[in-house]
Amino acid sequence: MEILTTGEMEQADRLAIAGGASGFALMLRAGQAVANAAADLAEEGPVLVITGCGNNGGDGFVAATELAARGYDVSVISLCERNSLKGDAALAAKGWKGPVLPWDPSALGSPALIIDALFGAGLNRPVRGDARVMIEAIIANGAPVLSVDLPSGINGTTGTIMGAAIRATETVTFFRKKPAHLLLPGRMHCGRVRVVDIGIADVVLDEIRPITFENIPDYWQSAFPVPRIDGHKYVRGHAVVVSGNLTSTGAARLSARGALRAGAGLVTVLSPDDALGANAAALTAVMVRRMNDAAGFAEFLADRRLNACIIGPGAGIGDETRALVFTALAAGRAMVLDADALTSFADTPDRLFETIRQSGSSDIVLTPHEGEFHRLFSEMNNKHPLRSKLERVRGAAQRSGAVVLLKGADTVVAAPDGRATIAANAPPWLATAGSGDVLSGMIGGLLAQNVPAFEAACMGVWMHGEAGQEAGPGMIAEDLPEVLPAVWRRLYDRFGIDY
Repeated sequence: MEILTTGEMEQADRLAIAGGASGFALMLRAGQAVANAAADLAEEGPVLVITGCGNNGGDGFVAATELAARGYDVSVISLCERNSLKGDAALAAKGWKGPVLPWDPSALGSPALIIDALFGAGLNRPVRGDARVMIEAIIANGAPVLSVDLPSGINGTTGTIMGAAIRATETVTFFRKKPAHLLLPGRMHCGRVRVVDIGIADVVLDEIRPITFENIPDYWQSAFPVPRIDGHKYVRGHAVVVSGNLTSTGAARLSARGALRAGAGLVTVLSPDDALGANAAALTAVMVRRMNDAAGFAEFLADRRLNACIIGPGAGIGDETRALVFTALAAGRAMVLDADALTSFADTPDRLFETIRQSGSSDIVLTPHEGEFHRLFSEMNNKHPLRSKLERVRGAAQRSGAVVLLKGADTVVAAPDGRATIAANAPPWLATAGSGDVLSGMIGGLLAQNVPAFEAACMGVWMHGEAGQEAGPGMIAEDLPEVLPAVWRRLYDRFGIDY
């Protein structure tokens, strides 16, 4: 579940070698793993290996040698003269006994498979000249592509396309995934990602201390809330959702339903007078109470059992919503701020962040989409091609003092202490009206059960994606809470919990 930047992966290699592993032995295992993947993709027919000037090219030469030994028709095209290669890559190239074809896109022919061993994950500059011409020729060729470590043309740490990038059928990477295997647009170029063991011991992670992880259940299993047989609804927490006026009540109801299905013992929608009837008529297990202003909100929060608040979905933009946020912060509640609650602070974000810090609460989650993020964290926006979504969200969490969740197909969650996760399980049909309202409610429901904010946000994002998968194409936001029981059951089965 750990994700390593290219720098951290280089450190892992160095630590493995310092611990007694041979660099060339690591390259041999990597190349052999590439050959195994190639054999799965190209059962017969010619294989063309495109190699670069570094260790990625060395992996390609090892794969070519291995495939030729297995009887495959293998050709090699190299960006560099064989005698110009250095270190382990030079040793790997010596092992290849066949010819090296000229660097000529017209030499690609009609292979059954192209192995892309050109750049890998370490690329940090735009692709130009002969290399770009070759990448474009590989794209135009149409043959299946197996990429070594990462499709050439993708920055391994940011997922950015560096001018032009190969779209692989499959990617073989080593030891751990890199951010670009999960961040867009890099992930869209990787195809299926195969992570292989090349002999680097997991103990090197103790020194590297990675702080980026794939958002999967193994990461947050220790925080997973399981109701006790002797428990009751108040033990599972009481989430409060603030409703807007009559014309925008649906978002609050979606959020409330998400909180209830996420396991909160009780959920109450606090509603202004004009929306009270509409909310009461539409809700059953979710309670509805009258609340018209911040003073009324403070009266409700005098009851400590109301331990988590969701503010923002359909709440309205302006002074009234800001006052509600300040009231909840002053009351020390765990909180999800979404949608209108975030936009209400677009002109004065520092006021929100300072109040969060003064509250001393570590259980505040901000859940913007890209537009809301831009308004709230304008200085974090991606003005440089090497600034990743991961870096932006991590910076936003450190600035705000809250857990920040930037929604998308590659949702990133970051904590103020630097920890971050990247999710890769969201289906495209989650991009529909109200989906984010359900997510904010789910996170609030988990906070109500005393799940820490970072884990609650990560857990909510993963379960939201799984619910989207369960509902399937054509889903609408109302479907998401109703399929959550199936997601819960899968998690119980995965963790070996009886139910």
